[in-house]
Amino acid sequence: MLLANNPDGGGLMRWMVWLGLWICCCSAAAAATAEAPVAVESDGTLLEAVVVSGAQPGPGLWRVSKDDKVLWVLGTLTPVPRRMRWEAREVEQVIAASQQILRSPGVEMKADIGWFRGLLLLPAALGSRKNPDGDKLVDVVPPELYARWLPLKRRYLGRSNSIEKRRPLFAADKLYDKAIRKSGLSQDNIVTPTIKKLARRYKVPFVEPKVEFTIADPKQAIKEFAATRLDDVACFGQTLDRVETDLGAMQERANAWATGDIDALRALPYTDQAQACADAVLGASVAQNNGLGNLRAQLKEAWLTAAEKALATNVSTFAVLPMAEVLKADGYLATLQERGYEVEPP
Repeated sequence: MLLANNPDGGGLMRWMVWLGLWICCCSAAAAATAEAPVAVESDGTLLEAVVVSGAQPGPGLWRVSKDDKVLWVLGTLTPVPRRMRWEAREVEQVIAASQQILRSPGVEMKADIGWFRGLLLLPAALGSRKNPDGDKLVDVVPPELYARWLPLKRRYLGRSNSIEKRRPLFAADKLYDKAIRKSGLSQDNIVTPTIKKLARRYKVPFVEPKVEFTIADPKQAIKEFAATRLDDVACFGQTLDRVETDLGAMQERANAWATGDIDALRALPYTDQAQACADAVLGASVAQNNGLGNLRAQLKEAWLTAAEKALATNVSTFAVLPMAEVLKADGYLATLQERGYEVEPP
């Protein structure tokens, strides 16, 4: 039974795949090392940035080539301005002239269970978001982090008591999502629906690089995960850091992506909690035992293999990658460049 596939898909155990893919496929933005000041009021309050809206072009495309074969790459970002509308004219022209569309790498998770039994597993899967042994956040995170959590919780989550029962990773993710929404941003995927529409219009097939693995006993895997204490304090702390200090920079990055300002994306400071949060899950025994321990490397190699095949076969291929993997020094495009391909920015 196919339970989940790539991050754009769905399935009964999508929550597990989401955790595994957090590190790579759903990476939020460009990794940059440059330091840049964030504007603050005299009392230390972040100044509210103006988030763009309406029709926006998004970033230009990277050109990867060898001989007469070209791979055009769109770098994606999340969050983006909530009220923007992506005008994908350049992307439409490229897709119309392409033979394939290469998606971001994904995970295909299979388990030998039926549909009805799968539904019965769902409550257990959702219940595993809670701390083992009935512990609360105050019991599992350091006092200094909990003291920082409380005012952020009041501001973005209100007086919720149920959130206090969640593991630090899941509590942090809920806080992050609410803070994003209140900042005029959205984590919704605005790229994939447009790409799918254009693919249908011009009859261009998708290529979906995948890492496949099978869970022999999903019930036992969920039970084991629910009883496992994750090393997710770093994830919790780094998420608090981002909500406290990075919302203004996130708004600037979202504006830069929407308007196609690549220089600004490169220059803006960026600290991402995703790696710490994903590592907390991928380091758990249930992930290690089911082949997820080196997921990051497997995903990268799956995409690179598909990209090189496309470059050897197609005159033109359109591809989508997280902006982090487009820009960072050891990202996917940098690896293609090391392998002898010419990489040109927009």
